[in-house]
Amino acid sequence: MKKKANKMVVGALECCDLPELGLTDLQMRVDTGAATSSLHVDNIEEFEKDGKAWVKFDIHPDVHNVDRIVTTTAPLKGKKIVKSSSADKEKRVVIRTDIQLGGKVWKIKLTLTDRSTMTNLMLLGREAMNGRILVDPGDEFLLSKNN
Repeated sequence: MKKKANKMVVGALECCDLPELGLTDLQMRVDTGAATSSLHVDNIEEFEKDGKAWVKFDIHPDVHNVDRIVTTTAPLKGKKIVKSSSADKEKRVVIRTDIQLGGKVWKIKLTLTDRSTMTNLMLLGREAMNGRILVDPGDEFLLSKNN
């Protein structure tokens, strides 16, 4: 049996902060069926800065006010082919950024994509949860309820 101590228990929906991207209280779907985490962004543009690959993109930090747009940049960590639940394949850019959840902060890989047809702007996948999180799929906002 694997060690379960020090792992936080989360529900199927939780709120997190992505401080390096200026996002706070972002509602996300916790999805053990997805390997990679993803974030809804618009207008992805790759560029070079000091000889390194970067990406510029627009974020809607307030899900209740889609007219508010923040343009931000991040170092480009790579590209990944992601297969959706409908078996469609998409090549996405990958960044690394801090996630703050349950009073803890750690780096995660995040693919940037158009999730405008999805209910949640962010999806937290297995790679970001590994060794840190246990999921109770029958509950929601467990971390919010405990604060």
